[in-house]
Amino acid sequence: MRATQSDAGEDAASAAWELLLPAASAPARTRGRSLQAALREAVRSGRLAPGTRLPSSRDLAADLGVSRGLVTEAYEQLTAEGYLRSGRGAGTWVGAAVRAAPPRAHDLAPRSPGTRADFVPGTPDLALFPRSAWAAAQRGVLAELPHQELGYPDPRGLPRLRTALAELLARRRGVVADPERIVVVSGVAQATTLLGFALHARGVRTVGVEDPGSPQHDTLYAAAGVRAVPVPVDGEGVALEPLRASGVRAVVTTPAHQFPTGIACSARRRAGLLDWARSVDGIVLEDDYDGDFRYDRAPVGALQGLDPDHVAYTGSVSKSLAPGLRLGWLLVPESWTEDVVERKRTMDLGHPALDQALFARFLERGDYDRQLRRCQRAYRERRDALVAALEAHFPGSRVSGIAAGLHVIATLPERYGPEERFLARVAASGVAVRPLSAYAHAPGGQGAEAKEVRLVLGYAHVPPARIAEGVRLMAQAATG
Repeated sequence: MRATQSDAGEDAASAAWELLLPAASAPARTRGRSLQAALREAVRSGRLAPGTRLPSSRDLAADLGVSRGLVTEAYEQLTAEGYLRSGRGAGTWVGAAVRAAPPRAHDLAPRSPGTRADFVPGTPDLALFPRSAWAAAQRGVLAELPHQELGYPDPRGLPRLRTALAELLARRRGVVADPERIVVVSGVAQATTLLGFALHARGVRTVGVEDPGSPQHDTLYAAAGVRAVPVPVDGEGVALEPLRASGVRAVVTTPAHQFPTGIACSARRRAGLLDWARSVDGIVLEDDYDGDFRYDRAPVGALQGLDPDHVAYTGSVSKSLAPGLRLGWLLVPESWTEDVVERKRTMDLGHPALDQALFARFLERGDYDRQLRRCQRAYRERRDALVAALEAHFPGSRVSGIAAGLHVIATLPERYGPEERFLARVAASGVAVRPLSAYAHAPGGQGAEAKEVRLVLGYAHVPPARIAEGVRLMAQAATG
C-alpha cells in the first residue's frame, strides 16, 4: 500500500483492501455500489479501525485497478454517511464513532432440531402445500386485482373472501355463516386475542379453558387482561358442573375433536353447553382447529350452527395448508361484531389484501377442496401406520379418541413407566414426544398422576416409513 500511516494502521488497511478486491472485479454497472458496500462493511466490522488513514483515491484506484472516479465517489459517499472523515490536504480517515455492524438475526421459529423422529403434535405435512395451484392463483390475482383493492381493506376482510368463506363454512362445517359477521384474521391466535379484548371491554375478566387443552390459551388471554380458568374435560366434553361452579361467562372448547384428548363432544353435552351459555348470558368460543379431518365418518358439524347468537367460531388454514400463511377466520355473534371489528381495525388495519384475494380465488376455483381431500387421504394413511406401529412395538397399548385430526392419544402399559423415566430415555434416543400431562392447566390435572404412560403423538408431518421407524426407536429406547 502507498498510504503513509503507522505499521499497525497499514496492516489493518492492507487486510481491509483484500475485502475490496472482489468488489473491484464486479460488473462495471454495479462496481461503484459494490466498492462502497465493501468499504462500508470493512469499517463496520472493525477491519478498518477508527482513526485509520486511508490511501489517496489515486493510490487506491491504482491498487484495485479501477478508475479514480469510483474511489473518489466511494470516499465522498461514506464521508457523507459518517463512516469516513476528511479535510483539505489532510487525507481521508476512518471516523472515530462508527457503530459496529449489527448482529445477524436469529431464527426463533419453533422446531425440533437434531431429532431422529418427531411426534410433537400440531404441525401438518408442509410438503403437501400445493405450490403449483397457489402460484397459479397468485398469478391470476395479480393479473385481475383492481388497483384500488391494494389500499387499506375493510378490517373484516375483502368482501370477496368473506363471501367465499361463508359458502365454505356453511357447506363443510354446518355453520350459520353471515359474511357480514366474518372477520379475516392472522390465524386462531389473533382470533383468540381479539375475543379476549372484546371480553375485557365488556367487563369479563375470566374465561374457561379446557383442561387438558391448548397451552397457548393462558398467555393469549392474559395479553388481553383476561385470566384463563381451567375446566376439566370428561368423556363427553367440557364438564358442566365444574363449568357452572367456576363462575365464568365464557368458555373455549374444541367440540369436533377435543385437543388433546381426541374425544368428540356428545350431542347431550353440546345441548348442555349451549343451555349454560344462555343461562349466564355468556358465550362459547369454538376452536374448530381440525374439524375437516375425520376418517371413519363425515365430520360432526360445528357447534355454532346450533346457536349462532351464543357461539363465536374460529378456524384457519394452519392444518390444511401451512401455519406460516397466518390466515384464519372468526365468525362472531351479531351483538359482538362491532366490538371485534373495531379492535381488529386498531390492531393492524386489516389483513393483507393480496393474501386475501389469493385465498378467495383459491376457494372459488375449488383448489381448497382438492387440498382438503389430498390431506385427508395422506393423514388417514399416516394415522393407520401409527396405530399399526404401536400395536407391533408396544403390545397392549391403547389408542383413544375418534379417528380424526392430526394426532392420537397412545396409552402404554405400566411396564413402560414411570412416565418421567420413559420420556428421558426416549429423548436421549433422539425421538421427540409430548406426554398428555404436558397439556394440563391445573396442578394435578388429567395425566399428572397416571401410572401408565400417556402420549400425544402427532403423525401428519411424518411419512409412513418414518412413523414405523420412529415408533421402533421409541420402543427400543423404552426397553433398553
